[in-house]
Amino acid sequence: MSEKLRVGILGGTGMVGQRFISLLENHPWFEVVTIAASERSAGKTYEEAVGGRWKMTTPMPEAVKNIVVMNVAEVEKVAATVDFVFSAVDMSKDEIKAIEEAYAKTETPVVSNNSAHRWTPDVPMVVPEINPEHFEVIESQKKRLGTTRGFIAVKPNCSIQSYAPVLTAWKEFEPYEVVATTYQAISGAGKTFKDWPEMVENIIPYIGGEEEKSEQEPLRIWGHIEDGVIVKAQEPKITCQCIRVPVLNGHTAAVFVKFRKQPTKEQLIDRLVNFKGFPQEAELPSAPKQFIRYMEEDNRPQVQLDVNYENGMGINVGRIREDSVYDWKFVGLSHNTVRGAAGGAVLCAETLKAKGYITKK
Repeated sequence: MSEKLRVGILGGTGMVGQRFISLLENHPWFEVVTIAASERSAGKTYEEAVGGRWKMTTPMPEAVKNIVVMNVAEVEKVAATVDFVFSAVDMSKDEIKAIEEAYAKTETPVVSNNSAHRWTPDVPMVVPEINPEHFEVIESQKKRLGTTRGFIAVKPNCSIQSYAPVLTAWKEFEPYEVVATTYQAISGAGKTFKDWPEMVENIIPYIGGEEEKSEQEPLRIWGHIEDGVIVKAQEPKITCQCIRVPVLNGHTAAVFVKFRKQPTKEQLIDRLVNFKGFPQEAELPSAPKQFIRYMEEDNRPQVQLDVNYENGMGINVGRIREDSVYDWKFVGLSHNTVRGAAGGAVLCAETLKAKGYITKK
């Protein structure tokens, strides 16, 4: 019997589900034993269910090809086969909320890539290097759900990963006002250029719901637990524009910051390169050794050259300069479907295991 924890992927046929499956191939702690999807995929092997829609650049792992896909709606049946699940289901927000709670109530921890529960007051939304202490709110959530080991934890939106860690590293200088424009890859919409030919040589200056998430979610990450719920921080105030650009993977951010305490450029760079958190200290399997890299070249970071830094789990920063209106400005880059989606959720699950929240059933 494998000592690895048995993992289920809910919504395993979609792009994020596929990314989970590729990232978990040969994982030292976790083994994908169950894949669940919509009723139309249920009963087929995973290879048949995905068909020609495999969107990863690496081949489909042999170990999952012959797994027979289960119906994600058959909650008890799916939950009986696993120790915990990753959720990447494609449903309405209300449906996602309901199904994730249903899984949690079977005493199955749910680590979700979805946005549905990001503002549920007792659900932790975590970047493990920034706010792993928010997992402590799980005890309050379990009381509400009436569970002993079942709970929901989520990771934040992909667009904030290129600047929220940077602002966290600079917390001592008290950033209080931020302007960010994100240039977001098409895989953030679950698309490739083959699916979305109108994005070739095009820019779309609107991504539904994204600007509000980009402005508000960092404040929840920087918040604190009070009376069994997460209370969001009040600062820094963030205003954001989110633009879809003709890039497959990688969200870039151009960011302007005002500080109450004036740092030097050397101090800003020093805090970035020395910033680490629980995943680095605990040497978790998916943790980047160097979480944030500063690049001195004027023309970096670039998507083509830098998006896969630290296997897509690291953050790239460049062009820190004094600004004529704000105090400082910089450019950040992160991999939106690795650090920003499935990889960030895998790192959350590793943190939860290391802290004793996820165990064998």
